[in-house]
Amino acid sequence: MLSDAAPGKLRIVHGDVLTFKIEKAFSESLKRPWEDEPPNIHIIGNLPFSVSTPLIIKWLENVSCRDGPFAYGRTQMTLTFQKEVAERLIANTGSRQRSRLSVMAQYLCKVQHIFTIPGRAFVPKPEVDVGVVHFTPLVQPKIEQPFKLVEKVVQNVFQFRRKYCHRGLGMLFPEKQRLESTGRLLQQADIDPTLRPSQLSIAHFRSLCEVYRRMCDMDPCLFAYNFREELKQSKSKHQDKEDGKEDSGL
Repeated sequence: MLSDAAPGKLRIVHGDVLTFKIEKAFSESLKRPWEDEPPNIHIIGNLPFSVSTPLIIKWLENVSCRDGPFAYGRTQMTLTFQKEVAERLIANTGSRQRSRLSVMAQYLCKVQHIFTIPGRAFVPKPEVDVGVVHFTPLVQPKIEQPFKLVEKVVQNVFQFRRKYCHRGLGMLFPEKQRLESTGRLLQQADIDPTLRPSQLSIAHFRSLCEVYRRMCDMDPCLFAYNFREELKQSKSKHQDKEDGKEDSGL
């Protein structure tokens, strides 16, 4: 009905926004150099809460790689999020709402909370209010490292958000070298190990990512390390030992 009401002006696409190739949706003539003003394309979305976080992370990775919707240039986005998520996206250093999303969004984009929509404005009415957030990709990212590397460092820091930052950073390294490598990372990045994750600025994360990148270059296996996998293998070995004791009657 919408398409019929606006012939030639509106195209409806039924699909999954997580897999839809937006870079093929518009004319090549709309492309602009990254350093220029944003192109005449604007992503506007009233996002389901269940998909909003994975979708914004996906689009932020696209911003970093300058592909997907950002193959046209610094495409702007205006999106809705659960109010709590919107507050995390714009949270400043030291704020209670400061999180992984804050850092990942703000190192790549100028992020603004435009306004809040009360839940009663929607049908059916959600139990929470909704925040409208505007994103404009930066000409130059505040951290010039691969997206996956930045994401790994930030995720590890915030997984222990109530602890000192050295606790999460330690999980970047295998247990045998954890203490020494964490100390070296913090020392070379000039970071106080007793800072909480929410107290780390973008500049702090830039230093951490730069040092971690050098450490990964020196040890090509380091980036692939996953502490959860090591923990799982350790538990499995312990269980095998316990099973062996039972079998031998010990």
